[in-house]
Amino acid sequence: MADASVMPAPETQADDAAPAIDAEADAARKAKRKKYLTLIAAVVIALGLIYAAWYVLVGSHYVSTDNAYVGAEVAQITPMVGGQVASVAVRETQMVRAGEVLLRIDDADARIALAQAEADLARARNQYGQVSATGGALAAQVAAREAEITRARAGVTSAEAQLREARIDLQRRRDLAPNGAVSGEELTAATSAYQTAQANLQSARATLTQAMAARKAATGELAANRAVAGSAGASGNPDVLAAQARLDAARLDLERTVIRAPVGGIVANKTVQVGQRVAAGTRVMEVIPLDRVYVDANFKESQLDDVRIGQPVTLTSDLYGDAVEYHGRVVGFAGATGAASALIPAQNATGNWIKVVQRLPIRIALDPKQLASHPLRVGLSMEATVNVSDR
Repeated sequence: MADASVMPAPETQADDAAPAIDAEADAARKAKRKKYLTLIAAVVIALGLIYAAWYVLVGSHYVSTDNAYVGAEVAQITPMVGGQVASVAVRETQMVRAGEVLLRIDDADARIALAQAEADLARARNQYGQVSATGGALAAQVAAREAEITRARAGVTSAEAQLREARIDLQRRRDLAPNGAVSGEELTAATSAYQTAQANLQSARATLTQAMAARKAATGELAANRAVAGSAGASGNPDVLAAQARLDAARLDLERTVIRAPVGGIVANKTVQVGQRVAAGTRVMEVIPLDRVYVDANFKESQLDDVRIGQPVTLTSDLYGDAVEYHGRVVGFAGATGAASALIPAQNATGNWIKVVQRLPIRIALDPKQLASHPLRVGLSMEATVNVSDR
């Protein structure tokens, strides 16, 4: 009976076994949790190593941005002559070829100006013909004056001979007069003949001087005529050249009343209607060349360390998705960031300055064959990835 009283009750044994079971379960849970955490850490480390390996082998060779847009050198259509629009041959969104007629301006005034210019050219040529004919007459006058000079010189020579003869005859009679061999009447006649010979010589010399003056005047008129006419003929005459230039300008103005597409592309921003009067230089529409579009990709300044001109670029468009991939080349860097080129650049003169990573536009040329098969439109969003492995 004493032994039976010493043994513990069943409730006491259960209370002692419960903490032991809880401790074992807690240890099992901790072991399981540690196992999971170790597994997660191993997975994270493995993923980190995989990413590091990928970045070293692949990722570091590429820089990408989704801040990229399609652009093009849009052709602005501006008439070079003013006037009323006679017809518009295209509509908005129409595809046109280079050289295709876009619109016509009323050419009535241009045709009148062309006819006036043609008349002015004909008048200038006629005037040149008259000047040329006058030059021929003046040349004949110069030749006639030369003949007159020759005749006058002969007259001077004859008068000088007569004067010498009269002087000798007078001197002989003066010598004989004291001896009475010559009468006073003969001496008077000889003196009169000598004086007449002197007068004739002076007259002949005056005639020669007059003939030489006439030749000089005729020569001057001929030189002036030749200066006006020029030595290159009608084609080199200044008046004819000026008239020809006015004719060419009038003909060009007439041609410019027909406005043609400078490039092939899509008609956009058409603002002109039939009957509207337009001034020279007014923009009436645009032609967007879809076969010459490019992409301006705005990369962060921290991405540009290894970007070089000529590196290949892979692009995708939101229009076609990842199914269509474009290939291009870096062809240039902008001269300023987008913020610096903005209409109102950021000003930080107040001292409240916060550094913002800037973006620099990079020009990317696209493959024309890919553009032909999958056309793009100006302003579409693109994603660009540059392969910088070739440095």
